[in-house]
Amino acid sequence: QDAFVAFHVDKVLVSKYLKSLEIGELAPDQPSIEPTKNKMLVKDFRELRATVEKMGLLKPNQLFFFLHLAHILLLDTAAWLILFYFGTSLMPFIVSLVVLTISQVQASWLQHDLGHLSVFKKTKWNHLLHKFVMCHLIGASAKWWTLLHSRHHAKPNCFQKDPDIDMHPFLFTLGKKFSVELGIKKKKYMPYNHQHKYFFITLPPLLFPTYFHCHTFYIAYTKRYWVDLAWMLTFYIRFFYTYGSILEIKSLLAYYFIFRMLESSWFVWVSQMNHIPMDIYYDSNLDWVSTQLQATCNVEQSLFNDWFTGHLNFQIEHHLFPTMPRHNYWKVAPLVKSLCAKHGIEYQCKPLLTAFADIVHSLKNSGELWLDAYLHK
Repeated sequence: QDAFVAFHVDKVLVSKYLKSLEIGELAPDQPSIEPTKNKMLVKDFRELRATVEKMGLLKPNQLFFFLHLAHILLLDTAAWLILFYFGTSLMPFIVSLVVLTISQVQASWLQHDLGHLSVFKKTKWNHLLHKFVMCHLIGASAKWWTLLHSRHHAKPNCFQKDPDIDMHPFLFTLGKKFSVELGIKKKKYMPYNHQHKYFFITLPPLLFPTYFHCHTFYIAYTKRYWVDLAWMLTFYIRFFYTYGSILEIKSLLAYYFIFRMLESSWFVWVSQMNHIPMDIYYDSNLDWVSTQLQATCNVEQSLFNDWFTGHLNFQIEHHLFPTMPRHNYWKVAPLVKSLCAKHGIEYQCKPLLTAFADIVHSLKNSGELWLDAYLHK
């Protein structure tokens, strides 16, 4: 199926694991596709997939990724050198924080590429460098990320299947239909009519230094990802040894917490601009293309947008072809637009600031819908 093809690079290897799952063949009179799925769209997308493969758009440019890693390591080193050479007064402290934050966020975009197996042709090299970048440079578990992110890609914006929207309904109410349902049931975990206001001081600055920080260790420990835990410890040993030799304990802890907050804010605004404003509801068992398109939108291309978002401004293309190297998204985008136009599917693309504003607008609209349903008798 399309999801299987999209996720796996070495299909011969993973196909070996499918034999134990086979339960028989379809009867000749049985349809090969479910009625909830668009047969013509599936056919055209598979033709597009074949075209993409022939064009070589799934082959990585390793120089691109090498230069990307080089600039991450350069910034990571510069952050420490700024404090070492210029002292720990306010200005060097702030500049160092900004430089380290940039390095960390760009590292998170690179680990995303590695986790999707889009940097090297061989899977094992992607996994190995993924552990170096995610565990050693960032301090989180690579397997933890893969576990959560694979589920997100399989069913984006599908409640109880996409872990990225697990904040509903405990912190936010998401989506128009869910908000009305929650209001009708008279459920209130938070003052949702104000969620577009408290969003600014909750999810963006606190996701990394609180929830993710604890959750990555919890999952790595409970699932016995011992190799990941060992790699993660190297990050903390390196960080607290190098920066602890320059900063006093209070300044060191403040430095760590602030850069995690800045990193978190950058990541949340970018990662949520493509999904929160889109349709959020239960799984409708749609075909692969429809499932991805109803949950994703794009942000306009520019050199800055590409760098700032790690090419996640091409979220539609990334979701349709998750193993495609990100430097090729712009090449396949016109083909995806044509596919959408042919089948009457909306292909959303907006300016970066509009995408950020749409997060707040969607939260405000959801909160108002919840309040109207909650107060209705």
